[in-house]
Amino acid sequence: MSIALTVLAPLFGALLAPLAIRSGRNVCAATAGAAAFFSFCLLLSHAPAVYRGEVIRETIDWVPQLGLTFSFFIDGLGLFFAALILGIGLLIIVYARYYLSRDDPMGRFYAFLLLFQSAMLGVALSDNVLLLLVFWEVTSLSSFLLIGYWRHLPEGRQGARMALVVTGGGGLLLIAGALMLGHIAGSYEISEILQRGDIIKAHPLYAPTLLLILAGAFTKSAQFPFHFWLPHAMAAPTPVSAYLHSATMVKAGVFLLARLWPALAGTDLWTLIVAPVGLVTMLVGAWIAIFKDDLKGLLAFSTVSHLGMMTMLLGFGTPIAAVVAMFHMLNHATFKAALFMSAGIVDHEAGTRDVRRLGGLLRLMPISAALAMLAAGSMAGLPLLNGFLSKEMMLEAAAGTDLGGVPYLVPVLATLAAVFSVAYSARMAIHTYLGPVRDDYPHHPHDPPVGMWGPVAVLVALVVAIGLVPTLAGPVVARTSMAVIGTDALPYYSLAIWHGLTPALFMSALAFAVGAVMLKRHEGLSHWHASLPRPDAKRMFDATVSGLIAVSRGVTHRLHTGSLQRYMAVILVTVVAIGATAFLAAFQAGGHAPGGRGTLPANLPAIAVWGMLMATCAAVVVVHRNRLLTLILTSVAGLVVSLAFLQFSAPDLALTQISVEVVTTILLLLALNLMPRRSEAVESLRRRLGGGLVAVATGAGVGALAYAVMTRDISSISQYHLGQSKPGGGGTNVVNVILVDFRGFDTFGEIIVLGIAALAIAAMLQSALRGASARRLDAMRPGVESADAHPLLLVVATRVLLPLALTVGVYIFLRGHNEPGGGFIAGLIVAIALIMQYVASGYGWAASRARLDARGMIGAGILIAGMTGIGALVFGAPFLSTSYDYFHLPLIGEFELATAMAFDLGVFLTVVGTVMLALVEIARIQRRAERERVPEGPMDVLLHSDADPPGERSPNAAASERNEV
Repeated sequence: MSIALTVLAPLFGALLAPLAIRSGRNVCAATAGAAAFFSFCLLLSHAPAVYRGEVIRETIDWVPQLGLTFSFFIDGLGLFFAALILGIGLLIIVYARYYLSRDDPMGRFYAFLLLFQSAMLGVALSDNVLLLLVFWEVTSLSSFLLIGYWRHLPEGRQGARMALVVTGGGGLLLIAGALMLGHIAGSYEISEILQRGDIIKAHPLYAPTLLLILAGAFTKSAQFPFHFWLPHAMAAPTPVSAYLHSATMVKAGVFLLARLWPALAGTDLWTLIVAPVGLVTMLVGAWIAIFKDDLKGLLAFSTVSHLGMMTMLLGFGTPIAAVVAMFHMLNHATFKAALFMSAGIVDHEAGTRDVRRLGGLLRLMPISAALAMLAAGSMAGLPLLNGFLSKEMMLEAAAGTDLGGVPYLVPVLATLAAVFSVAYSARMAIHTYLGPVRDDYPHHPHDPPVGMWGPVAVLVALVVAIGLVPTLAGPVVARTSMAVIGTDALPYYSLAIWHGLTPALFMSALAFAVGAVMLKRHEGLSHWHASLPRPDAKRMFDATVSGLIAVSRGVTHRLHTGSLQRYMAVILVTVVAIGATAFLAAFQAGGHAPGGRGTLPANLPAIAVWGMLMATCAAVVVVHRNRLLTLILTSVAGLVVSLAFLQFSAPDLALTQISVEVVTTILLLLALNLMPRRSEAVESLRRRLGGGLVAVATGAGVGALAYAVMTRDISSISQYHLGQSKPGGGGTNVVNVILVDFRGFDTFGEIIVLGIAALAIAAMLQSALRGASARRLDAMRPGVESADAHPLLLVVATRVLLPLALTVGVYIFLRGHNEPGGGFIAGLIVAIALIMQYVASGYGWAASRARLDARGMIGAGILIAGMTGIGALVFGAPFLSTSYDYFHLPLIGEFELATAMAFDLGVFLTVVGTVMLALVEIARIQRRAERERVPEGPMDVLLHSDADPPGERSPNAAASERNEV
């Protein structure tokens, strides 16, 4: 569990940080830091074994039938990337404590940051490609929250949306590619996929699989032409920019390329796609960075360039290039995080990030300036700093690479990118920190508290230490590179300051010379650059999104005409067509053809019930314009179906059917009270004939499919459930055991859908209290059909029976594992008892006393059910596995306790919350229409009267309407 806990520890911190803020900002930051530090310690505890050459694995079954397991492993690459995530993350947590103002919600910030950190750790340490995809998508969602943290800034919201659309779209392509990769390899375990590289590369699906995976990696790591989202993400707070763009999100794509390098690299297709994309990205990012006046914008495009450099190196497909890529990933993380935090310090202290308004800061904030200039020197590749080492190795690898048969293309373009790197790095250092002190800073700058420059100093210390003593990074680079290449036999390389008079040295010297000239001529170059026509990526993105929205609106306008008849026709015809196709295909193929299994003889009661059902359905067709009568007949049909369940010895299903019919009938009666009692006959004969044909075809088709399914000569899984219900699930009620144990994952998904449906119903009904609908409600006169809206006898009966009904609900819930009942039926019974209080005594009286949080009940139910499944993982069992045992207590005797009861409790709460939420929203509309007042006494019953004229409501009624159940 140690690896899983390493991944999940920041997630627990994300839950605690918003609570800790109540005790102060320091406690909140300490809580977040403690979670990250604990995870870091767990990770480092595996370092000795990893550096001995071991691979630490941990597997917890989740849904093994789908190939989805909680599989984690720590090798050199995973340890390296996770250490960057946690190490720099700790520094960012400290930095953010002093960067964020008192107006910024710090608890929310740390919650988002730790959620993102946990997701990135999952990406780094997952050994299952499906699990990696889950964490990959969580990184996109959590980064969206981080980038848009300052909600009041339009550019923040726009940048967050752009990042989510681009990376989320790439994530969808990655899902397809990962599924194809697992199919080709015959396994979704990454450690097994890496061992089957030859099989994967020789497979006919290798090319489309590679393209899909590269699309996901390129969008995540801002490779050309998807680079435009990253600079717009600079609207985020500087701690977010420093974290996302140095060690985490933008490196996730590069990490994926490195992780899958043994399985996918080494082919011409890989080299001809990955290397040119990286090379172009390196050039484009560096060129644009030269002309950026905003410090964070300059650093953003420099990040794009360096990501392109790492991608290009991995694209070369040679082991030595992979080694250089990993070394530069380490160096880039250190100096780029330091530079982003330095830019934040300048903005925080001087009030601007505009290079044109800065200069002379070395005299005013010497500590921060010295640290930033050292980091900028490393970014430029200045000797005796770590960036110089990896830049020299990159140029050396480029000098020996031919791409597309052009021998000098790569070294020339790599040198040009190095020239640009020197120019923008020198501009940042010189134009920001050197020169005379100005007198027009927005704020008078000075060195910030040590909490802000301290994290920068830690990173710069690494920059200098590795630059002076490169062998310090030797073990890290070696073990990481072994994991990337997939072998312990590394190519020869030397981490040294001096390699002699090599081509790379002359290329680097040329870069410094030309870069210095470009900096001197920067003003003229800027005017020339401004005169060049260039595409506006943001405008193109916005136009694309607007075009897609316009197309979707057009399609929606054509398909969503508001005709329920047309909707039902499309759905039913599609279902019948698909079913008929499958039926005919199975019939022609033989094997499990219909008619192979005998049918049960029909006795007289069954024939009578069948005839009653047919008559009821026919009556619905005849009287369907009378809505009340149609509802009653529909309920009768449902009750008849419950008799069919009893006929086949399924009392649990019969109870469920009856309970559902009662609940839906009452809710629909309340809704129909606000609608005309009859619908007008406006359909033409042609339309009715069309509807009749669809109905006949659907009925015949569904009947044929039902007959085909039930008469197939195929073994049923029901015997397994019957035989294993008691020994496997600990219960004799097979239906309940199936719901909470054998098919618990299905049930969990169903209650989530049920909760979502309840929220959707509430949202739609709430719209009736606004706009034109609200005006129509205010214009309605209270109903006068009954002189006694709340009969006293009904009021007294429902209140007396309420404790009994709740007791019955508890009894049905507790017996559900062994007798007909369970959480679903018990939830419906309790909901019926509560509904009757509203119907009998009125919404105002019931709402003022019940005070149930329906939304909270839905959330609590889903949470309890989910935590039950997670609890199984803690004990090494698959997700939602159940356990039971027998206990003995005096006076009570022996009884059974099963973990399935907790899951059933989640079902119970979700059902009650769903029904009550729908009731609340319908009742609010009803009260708006009838202007119901809140009774004062416990047995007071409000009788409708003309006390409130139409369109007016008493203050009590208006106040009561705001009550939430």
